[in-house]
Amino acid sequence: MHAKVTATPAALELIAEIVAEHGPVLFHQSGGCCDGSSPMCYPRAGFIVGDHDVLLGHIEDAPFYIGASQFEAWKHTDLIIDVVPGRGGMFSLDNGREKRFLTRSTICAVQM
Repeated sequence: MHAKVTATPAALELIAEIVAEHGPVLFHQSGGCCDGSSPMCYPRAGFIVGDHDVLLGHIEDAPFYIGASQFEAWKHTDLIIDVVPGRGGMFSLDNGREKRFLTRSTICAVQM
């Protein structure tokens, strides 16, 4: 299976900055609750992956998860994690940096 999640150079730079400050991280694609539908970045040791979360892949060393119901809706989509000006999600480690992670997407080929 090809990678379902990749990152832009700007996202890789921000991830490196966050890892240097907080240690290993993971991502979880928010389903639209408090912080909209955003890639949330958490300390790896401080986030409990749910039984129904789906591992899409890794960005560098950071695992990237999405909830099962959201995965079902997006299963034919490849995610590209980017960075834009703004504030990150309230609990995400990109918050307070005046830049935040953003999910872009492309539709991937469907195999029949």
